[in-house]
Amino acid sequence: MVKWIVPVILLLPIIEIWGILQVGDWLGGWNTFLLLLVTSGLGAYFARLEGRKVWQEVQRQTQQGIMPGRSLIDGLCVLVGGILLLLPGFFSDIAGLLLLLPPTRPIFKGLILKWLEKVMKNGNYSIRRY
Repeated sequence: MVKWIVPVILLLPIIEIWGILQVGDWLGGWNTFLLLLVTSGLGAYFARLEGRKVWQEVQRQTQQGIMPGRSLIDGLCVLVGGILLLLPGFFSDIAGLLLLLPPTRPIFKGLILKWLEKVMKNGNYSIRRY
């Protein structure tokens, strides 16, 4: 898992800068800057809105004595989506929107659940107390 973290950390900013420059050539510098501000603001708004919905669902399930596993994965998707929308760049904004919007979130939830199942079957997990 650690093998791919460094290349991703190095490549993502390069890809985002390239995307910003391409949109800047197409729309102009100020329009691109305003578009980045608008997407960040909308991202914060949608993350707050969806985060509140997920939190209420987790509380409801907990009060009923149900383990809120899938709702917690929803919360993880909303958190990551909100962070991606706050980052400057259009590719991260697209990924963040896909994670935040309820119609597309189940795709990512399914991928996360498959990954968790694979990790737990292989025994490649550990719980650490700090």
